[in-house]
Amino acid sequence: MKMLVTGSTGHLGTAVIETALKHIPANQISALVREESKGAAMRSKGVHLVVGNYDDIHSLEAAMKGIEKVLLISSTDEGNRMQQHRNVVDAAKKMGVECIAYTSRSLRDRDTLANQLMTEHFATEDYIKQSGLKYTIFRNILYMDAIPQFIGGNAALEKGIFQPAGDGKVAFALRSEMGEAMANVLLNEKCEHITYNFTGDKAYSFYDVATALTELSGKEVKYNDVETTAFEGMMKQRNVPEPMIKKIVHFITDIKHNQESVLYNDLEIALGRKPTALKDGLQKMFGL
Repeated sequence: MKMLVTGSTGHLGTAVIETALKHIPANQISALVREESKGAAMRSKGVHLVVGNYDDIHSLEAAMKGIEKVLLISSTDEGNRMQQHRNVVDAAKKMGVECIAYTSRSLRDRDTLANQLMTEHFATEDYIKQSGLKYTIFRNILYMDAIPQFIGGNAALEKGIFQPAGDGKVAFALRSEMGEAMANVLLNEKCEHITYNFTGDKAYSFYDVATALTELSGKEVKYNDVETTAFEGMMKQRNVPEPMIKKIVHFITDIKHNQESVLYNDLEIALGRKPTALKDGLQKMFGL
């Protein structure tokens, strides 16, 4: 089985490839890279590098020659993401790829999202399903790895956590474990129009995050559930651009409305073990 991983030099793509290398020969793995130099570490392990990008249809088609499975890791180019995803799907269909997999998002209700950028993931799912290709959809929860970014890193240990998220919860999971689980599925399961929801086995609020950090650090870390307008003002004082403020607020609003709180056991099954719990993940991320 020959597989192509797009977005291969990112954290998620790297985790997929590292897991795959433990189970199949490196020459069965191809990695799409924008610049060959960025894939040097993978090339040293025998992974086949193909230079290309989501906007270059010819490079996509060349990368998929002889490939049976393609993992499309979602683009971060929000302005042009949908067209880029269509390019990958269209190239896979043209080149006779047997299966396309896609990294979507695990959210409660696509029709009531505040963050409309997330709807592009579901539009991509729809496009894949309409393509006629066999597919595997990986709906991933918010990365546990993103918590430091959300709460201001180590500064939160001194100043506390300020978010307008109420008591909304997230079934956080580590990005590396999602990548490992995705590789396991791609290598061991049939590609038969299946959707997996990769979440942790417990959902946590920012109150829970504060409690865990308090226990780990020995310092009282308080979660301050601030009003949205106050939160916006705090970001303006930090010179955060207005479009970014709007994006962050919509993201937090969905958390407040428990869009990311639904639990599934797909990740545990694919890993063959329970996902890392919040406290264990925070201990590693904050070095506590």
